[in-house]
Amino acid sequence: MSSDSGLFCQDPPSLGNQFDDDRMFRSLMARRFGDALAEVAPRLREMGEIAGGELYRTQLDDRLNEPVLTRWDPWGQRIDKIDLTPLWRRAARLSAEFGLVGEAYERRWGALSRSLQFGLVYLFHPSSDVYTCPLAMTDGAARTLLDSGNRPLIDRAVGHLISRDPEQAWTSGQWMTEATGGSDVGQSQTVAVKQEGDIWKLSGRKWFTSAATSEIALTLARPEGNPEGGKGLALFYLEPRDTTGSLNGIRVCRLKDKLGTRKVPTAELILEGAEAHLVKRPHGGVRDIVPMLEMTRTWNSVCAVATMRRGLALARDYARRRVAFGRPLAEQPLHLDTLALAQAQTESCLHLCFYLVDLIGRREAEGLSELGMKELRLLTSLTKLTTGRTAVSVMSETLEAFGGAGYVEDTGLPMLLRDAQVLPIWEGTTNVLSLDLLRASAETGGFDSLLALIQRCRAGCTDTRLREATALAEVSAGRALEWFGQRSREEDHRSIEAGARRMALTLGQSVGLALLSEHAQWALTGQGDERSALAASRLAAEGFGRLIDPPADATASLALDG
Repeated sequence: MSSDSGLFCQDPPSLGNQFDDDRMFRSLMARRFGDALAEVAPRLREMGEIAGGELYRTQLDDRLNEPVLTRWDPWGQRIDKIDLTPLWRRAARLSAEFGLVGEAYERRWGALSRSLQFGLVYLFHPSSDVYTCPLAMTDGAARTLLDSGNRPLIDRAVGHLISRDPEQAWTSGQWMTEATGGSDVGQSQTVAVKQEGDIWKLSGRKWFTSAATSEIALTLARPEGNPEGGKGLALFYLEPRDTTGSLNGIRVCRLKDKLGTRKVPTAELILEGAEAHLVKRPHGGVRDIVPMLEMTRTWNSVCAVATMRRGLALARDYARRRVAFGRPLAEQPLHLDTLALAQAQTESCLHLCFYLVDLIGRREAEGLSELGMKELRLLTSLTKLTTGRTAVSVMSETLEAFGGAGYVEDTGLPMLLRDAQVLPIWEGTTNVLSLDLLRASAETGGFDSLLALIQRCRAGCTDTRLREATALAEVSAGRALEWFGQRSREEDHRSIEAGARRMALTLGQSVGLALLSEHAQWALTGQGDERSALAASRLAAEGFGRLIDPPADATASLALDG
C-alpha cells in the first residue's frame, strides 16, 4: 500500500482467530475429542480470538515495557517490590478465568482434561509474553504437593494454585538454580536449619529465580549435617511475603538482564533465614521435585510448538502481502519450500508433545500400563529437547522469511526468536536432557518402548507415502539404537556420552514423524484431508538420523582449540 506522501509502505502481517486458522491443531483436537469437540470448541475458539486479537494487540503495544524493581519506599524501608507489565497483569486474570492450570485438576474431561488444558495453553502462550512460565511452575507445584501427601501444605496452597478466581489464584516459583551449578543442583549451597515445630530457616543465594513475584515457591536446600551432593538436599515450601506484604527473610539483589523472556521477572535472591516448611522428607529433594520437572518440561514442549506456530502464522500471512520480483512471496517456489519444511517440523513436534500430554492425562485419570510408564519416562526428556531445539531453528527461518523486517525491533518479530532461545535452555539444556535420556533408559530397561511406539504407528498406516515415512522413522530409530547397543556392549561410555545428543535428536525426530504419520492416516481416512500426509512426506524427504563417532582427540581439539 502507499502512504499519504505517495511512498510505498508495506502492510504488516496480521492474525485471525488462532483456533479457527490452525488446521493442524483443529485436526488434532477433532481426533482427541471426537463428538465431544462440539462442547470444547467454543472455549478453544474464544481463546483463539483473544490470542489473535486483544492479547496480540496489547502485546505489540506493550513491547517496550518490562518489570521494574523498586528496592526502597520513600521513607527508606526496604521493600524490593516488583511491578509487572500491563500484559502480564491481563494474562494473570485470563489464565485463571480460563483455568489454564485448574482445568487439569477439575478432571471434567477425565483423561482428556490435560489435552484441553494444554490446548488452551497452546493458543494462549504466544500472545502472553511468556506468562506461561509461572503457570508451568504453578502446575508443577500443585502436582508435587498433591503427590507429597503433605496435607497441611495441600490444604494451604493447592486450592489457590488451581483456582479460577483471579482474586484467589496463586502462582508458584521454582528456586533451584544457584551460582555453583545450573542443572547440577547437587552443588547447592543453600542451608536449612531446623527450628521449633515444623519451621525451617533457609540461607543462601538463588542465582536465577523465574517469576519472582509468585505467592509461593518450591526450593531445594541442604539441611544441616546432610551429606554433599544431590542426595543431601531436601525440598521446601515457602511463601516469599507475609500477609502484610513484607518479605520473608529474602532480599532481591536484581532482576536479570536476559536475551529474551524480558517480561518474566527473573530475579537473583539472597535468603537470610527465610521461613520454610519441609515438603516431604529431610533428604531426597531432587527426587521429590521430579513431578514439578515433569510438568514444567511438558509445558516447555507445548510452548515450543506454540511459538513455532505463531512464527509460521505471521510468515504465512506476510507471504500473501509481500510482493518481490514482481509477484507475491506466496507464489515463489523457494519461499514456499522453506515455509513447507518449517510447517512439517512444527506439525511433527505438535503430535510428539500432545502424545506426551495424553500419557500424563491417562496416568492421572486411570493409570498407565508398565509400557505407558516407560514411554512417559523416556518421552518427557525426549520431547522437551526435540521441541526446544526445533523451535529455535524454525523461528530463525520464519524471521528470515520477513527479510529485513524480521530484524527490526518495533515489528515485534525479533522477540519471537529471542524468547524461543530459552526453550532449549530452561528446565535442562539439550545436552543435559540427552544424558537424562540415558538414565531413563537404564531405569526403564532400554529404548524398546519407543521402537514399539514407532512400529504401532507404522502398522496403522496404509497410505504409500505414510508407509514410507514410518519406514524411515523405524529404520532411523533402529540404527540409533543399534549404535547405542553396540557401544553399550563394548562399555564404550565415552562414545555413548559424546553421541547422546545425536542419538536423542534422531529418536525424537523419528517418534515425531511416526506420530505425525499415524495422525495423517486418520485425517485421510476420516476427513479426506491430505495436508498432514503432505507434511509427513515433506519431513521424510529431508532425511535424518546419521550417527557418527568422531575421534575423541579430534573432538577435544576442535571444541577447545578451534
